Amino acid sequence: MDYMQRALSLAREAMGSTSPNPAVGAVIVRDGSIVGEGYTQPPGSDHAEVVALKQAGDRSRGATMYVSLEPCCFAGRTPPCTKAIIDAGIAEVHIAALDPNPRVDGGGRAELEAAGVSTVVGEHGEEAREIIEAYAKYIVTGLPFVTAKFAISLDGKIATWSGDSHWISCEESRLYVHRLRRASDAVMIGVNTVIMDDPRLTARDRPQERYPLRVIVDSRGRTPPTARVFSEPGKTMVAMTHEVDPGVVSEMEQVGAEVLLLKPWKVFVDLHDLLQELGRRGITSILVEGGSTLLGSLFDGCLVDKVVAFIAPVIIGGEDAKSAVGGQGANRIGQALQLSDIRIERCGKDMMVIGYLSEE
Repeated sequence: MDYMQRALSLAREAMGSTSPNPAVGAVIVRDGSIVGEGYTQPPGSDHAEVVALKQAGDRSRGATMYVSLEPCCFAGRTPPCTKAIIDAGIAEVHIAALDPNPRVDGGGRAELEAAGVSTVVGEHGEEAREIIEAYAKYIVTGLPFVTAKFAISLDGKIATWSGDSHWISCEESRLYVHRLRRASDAVMIGVNTVIMDDPRLTARDRPQERYPLRVIVDSRGRTPPTARVFSEPGKTMVAMTHEVDPGVVSEMEQVGAEVLLLKPWKVFVDLHDLLQELGRRGITSILVEGGSTLLGSLFDGCLVDKVVAFIAPVIIGGEDAKSAVGGQGANRIGQALQLSDIRIERCGKDMMVIGYLSEE
């Protein structure tokens, strides 16, 4: 059995429920059998290593731990995991990836080694780093990791000329999106998407205790108070400018929304300020699901970190049918944004393209 793969699977189970802490999985093995395992609990509760150690009990002594991220070596809301590992008598720790947190960054491994615990680093490191990619950006910059998700036809359209978009992508793609939502701290859309599609923005792949924050970017206060997002579990935030009529603000608050008033950039919500405010609230990852205007503004502002695009084998056509990304865009092909570390997969009958915005 690949014990590190098991630890990574456990880490994925924790995604979306641990921020601003990273999602981590840990497995303890003794005499060829798993004697303890666990993943990071919500903030203020046990980290993955401690969950696994409690399950293993005395069987931890002389055992090997497999953990998806380097154990922390400082006290925050919980004691350092390195101390718990050393005290439990773990003999060897396999670490998939070192922690990019400047307060750790190899220090956890060094502390284990100094106490006589041998370490191995790098097993499935690439997968481990993808799991913590949002945390890795946030812990250094204080800003959330932004993933732009959209579904398009083969000719690049997100809807027909009349605005109909249900459904371009297939059922398998839509289920994948629910998993993306569940793993995100926040889901963001523009007001036009609310008006046209009235989405629920829920993660329906399975029941959950923590729901991603729903963020509507609405510069002029056009969100209908009857929108379905206001009746779903969890919280909805509407980001508006200070120029919006106070009556509109009151109407949003009456349906349970939190209204965030920000200074305008030209006539729109300043997206830089919005991301900074969400970062201050401990939001480490945002899934942006459109529409065209919001995605265009984010790409124009170089605020997108990752793209997940679904391409359906249909042709929509029409000069007035919208594309996924609006905004100003590139003036020349040489100025077009480039993706790197690209992955292409089948998702039902659709193709899914995943890539990261190049830093060049």
